Amino acid sequence: MKTIYDSVNTDMDFVGREHSVEEFWRNENIFEKSEEENKGKGETYTFYDGPPTANGKPHIGHVLTRVIKDMIPRYQTMKGKYVPRKAGWDTHGLPVELEVEKELGLNGKDQIEKYGMEPFIKKCRESVWKYKGMWEKFSDQVGFWADMKNPYITYDNNFIESEWWALKEIWNKGLLYKGFKVVPYCPRCGTPLSAQEVAQGYKTVKERSAIVRFKAKGEDAYFLAWTTTPWTLPSNVALCVNPEETYLKVKACDGYTYYIAEALADKVLGQLLSKDEFKEAMGGKAYEVLETYKGKDLEYREYEPLYECAGQAAAKQHKKGHFVTCDDYVTMTDGTGIVHIAPAFGEDDSRIGRNYNLPFVQFVDDKGDMTDDTPFGGLFVKKADPEVLKDLSSKKLLFDAPKFEHDYPHCWRCDTPLIYYARESWFIKMTEVKDELVANNKTVNWIPKSIGEGRFGNWLENVQDWGVSRNRYWGTPMPIWECEDCGYQEAIGSRQELADRSGNPEYKTIELHRPYIDQVTMKCPKCGKTMHRIPEVLDCWFDSGAMPFAQHHYPFENQDVFKQQFPAEFISEAVDQTRGWFYSLMAESTLLFHCAPYKNVIVLGHVQDKNGQKMSKSKGNAVDPFEALDQFGADAIRWYFYINSAPWLPNKFHEDAVKDGQKKFLSTLWNTYAFYVLYANIDEFDPTKYSLDYDSLTVMDKWILSRLNSTVKEVDSDLGSYKIPEAARALESFVDELSNWYVRRCRERFWAKGMEQDKINAYETLYTCLVTISKTAAPMIPFMTEEIYQNIVRKVDASAPESIHLCSFPEVNESFIDSDLEDKMGELLKVVVAGRACRNASNIKNRQPLAQMFIKADEKLDKFYTDIIADELNVKKAEFKDDISDLTTYTFKPQLKTVGPKYGKFLGKIQGALKELDGNKAMAELNENGALKFPEIDPSIELTKDDLLISEQAEPGYVTNTNGNVTVVMDTNLTPALLEEGFVRELISKIQTMRKEAGFEVMDRISVGFAGNDRIKEIFNANKDTISHEVLADSIEEGELSGYTKEWNINGEKVSLTVKKN
Repeated sequence: MKTIYDSVNTDMDFVGREHSVEEFWRNENIFEKSEEENKGKGETYTFYDGPPTANGKPHIGHVLTRVIKDMIPRYQTMKGKYVPRKAGWDTHGLPVELEVEKELGLNGKDQIEKYGMEPFIKKCRESVWKYKGMWEKFSDQVGFWADMKNPYITYDNNFIESEWWALKEIWNKGLLYKGFKVVPYCPRCGTPLSAQEVAQGYKTVKERSAIVRFKAKGEDAYFLAWTTTPWTLPSNVALCVNPEETYLKVKACDGYTYYIAEALADKVLGQLLSKDEFKEAMGGKAYEVLETYKGKDLEYREYEPLYECAGQAAAKQHKKGHFVTCDDYVTMTDGTGIVHIAPAFGEDDSRIGRNYNLPFVQFVDDKGDMTDDTPFGGLFVKKADPEVLKDLSSKKLLFDAPKFEHDYPHCWRCDTPLIYYARESWFIKMTEVKDELVANNKTVNWIPKSIGEGRFGNWLENVQDWGVSRNRYWGTPMPIWECEDCGYQEAIGSRQELADRSGNPEYKTIELHRPYIDQVTMKCPKCGKTMHRIPEVLDCWFDSGAMPFAQHHYPFENQDVFKQQFPAEFISEAVDQTRGWFYSLMAESTLLFHCAPYKNVIVLGHVQDKNGQKMSKSKGNAVDPFEALDQFGADAIRWYFYINSAPWLPNKFHEDAVKDGQKKFLSTLWNTYAFYVLYANIDEFDPTKYSLDYDSLTVMDKWILSRLNSTVKEVDSDLGSYKIPEAARALESFVDELSNWYVRRCRERFWAKGMEQDKINAYETLYTCLVTISKTAAPMIPFMTEEIYQNIVRKVDASAPESIHLCSFPEVNESFIDSDLEDKMGELLKVVVAGRACRNASNIKNRQPLAQMFIKADEKLDKFYTDIIADELNVKKAEFKDDISDLTTYTFKPQLKTVGPKYGKFLGKIQGALKELDGNKAMAELNENGALKFPEIDPSIELTKDDLLISEQAEPGYVTNTNGNVTVVMDTNLTPALLEEGFVRELISKIQTMRKEAGFEVMDRISVGFAGNDRIKEIFNANKDTISHEVLADSIEEGELSGYTKEWNINGEKVSLTVKKN
């Protein structure tokens, strides 16, 4: 037999087939062709890819980001737009340095500098490509299309030069400054962190705080002050109270006199009563009030330094310290209402220090160790905490050291606890452009809006100056040169300017990284002395935020390309990037171009395990993305992420969920395609030799074509507005209707002999649906749709585009959309669902015919539809009725949560009265009057539908089910004739099963043998023609044949059946 199409294997091994498709795309350069096809023709739709770090491995969360970032550009390409999407690599920063340190066995900056900066930098450059091949394989396997042959690389000198241009622009605007500020600082890495980096590393920890006795000067009294960082106490130079709050001077039961906030006195001092020695000291009272003050009254009250070293440091600086200050940042929620102040270790402390001109005392070095000025020299700050507490306790200065749980920032790269530490850093004055940031953010379509208006919007409303300098090695060197003598500073914005200012033309081609760039000096224009580059490098988030312009080496090249591709139409990353890449992009774009860098953002939730837990290797619940892709295939995982939930919500990734989507959608589409290929090959049907003649189509054909075009319209609208789960659900719904309704209802049309017009119409309709829905689904499941397209389109039409991904997105044929027909078929399907539920409830198989069914619905369907209902549900007659009360009744029970509170004392009597009601009469009264009344129990009782649990029940011999506005009542009484017909259908089903098990082809003719009792013989003899027609049997004989034999039990009757190919 001549076959038009390759036969289709219906197994679930999608993985092997996907690899073949992947190879086809690669060999034929399909991605490159898809980009070139629309270049210069359609409008530009730019996608920015947030760069991954190639020295880290992909995880399952990257599958989610990749499939969203791939699908939207595929869709827009099919819509005729030119969609440039350059891949990128984030290559700078501490993660790279830490990896190299580990590899070389180094620990910290001292050892790096001993090893040598130049060899260290070379190792960093090599290290960033450690997993490049893995990332490329991962991207190919998941079907992520981006230009990986010409990626942007953040360590490239052209990229760096563009960043230098940007930084000089910011410098020229007076927005880059060096400040002595308290910054989040990692002592292990020896560098400050930006606020957005700090946000990534919080951990919940349990620690001891300290409530300390500070001795008031000139009196036998103590200020009780609280701190969560005992290691900062040796650097204490002041206390702080809230000027508007009330404070008390009290005599406590422990014998001490304290100053404490009134609001917290009971909580703090009350705990003294739990100690036996203090219980009765003051007659069971914790304290008595001696005096009352406003916080402002305590301002400038002096106390004795807690540690002598702080007093000495203050004296050396000729500054007054160790007195009470006021600020409204002090709250009454925790502690004592009095806070200790160490200006070197907190933003609020630093601000108060400036306001009161306090001494600056910093007894912690840049490694996070306590200095020798203190009794705790050489101890890391966190290890010093318990020692400080012990020391204070021994001096009777520790009132209490309560444990508390809080979120504490850790370095997101090396996991070291951060300290807030005063140091010189370079900042971009983001506070200066806050209003513009907020305004630009309002132009962005955030999906969901709550991120843009809430999390990201709030971040911008409270924006801090961006600490962009890092005291490290492997990063973009900051292009600031400083005079060694007069301190004059100058920003360099290009390699040409570098060559000109240094007077060395060779520097135009110098390697821009450290240590090479550090060798470049220039003459100071102010004093004539030598200028050197400052040692800092840029925060690597500045690299990623620069990618819109730096990837094009703008403004030195490609100005037209940049203008064409900026801002991006679409970006997408996980929710943690609100303070990372989303922010750095917005910040730099606002500073340089005064607009938002992106128009549409899909924010993605995190991928969790099946129990909603965060995945991690330590928990053993992490999913290897390669194992998942090898097990399920890319399309199945892609589909799961599209349809599972809104993209911004957490995704619970597990095997059962992926398999469910694979079964519901992918397998259904694949099996429908396999059905078409099987019968089209048998009939040698070539769709190019026929055309769709709409006027000659059946109602079923017109309905499925209407649904097809409605689905294309809906998916187009959804994807155009970034509604991904909605688009996926529309596709899934249509494929289900195509397979489980249209194909199932039309199977016999494909089995008909010859090529009558009705059969041609069925083939043309199914072919149109398969090709169109494949193109519509192509952006989401690119592998399967490609395979379907290559077989049923390219095999018969050599002039068709080479790939489905080079096709246009389907156009909607509005003339095919018949809303009334869709509504009626929708109502019909409701009836069928309710009818199937009736059969399930009565435990009667679908192959057993029933006599009749009755339907009550808002809209009556005509005979065409009732015939379909009757055939589908295997009943002889389906009839719409206005009233089915003669077949059903209602039962009522009280809704306890509403009836109980209102009529509790009458509840028993109400239950009894409801049991005695005539169901139909009561329902009629309820519908007419809105309530049932029971004056015989109490005149006040009125029960509405909200007060009642109402069940509809069929009369004996019937079964009922309600689906929305449709109620079905099915007659389950079986006559001998109906039972025999059901038996015949069971026999046909068993023989068809045996045909498949024996490996017969669809069109093979067979002989059937049977052996059984007289009842079996009687049924075969009376229904031989019907059975022969259905199973393609030339003969049915009693007795065994030499063929495939199997024993069956059918409705309690034992029968042996044999099938043999003729």
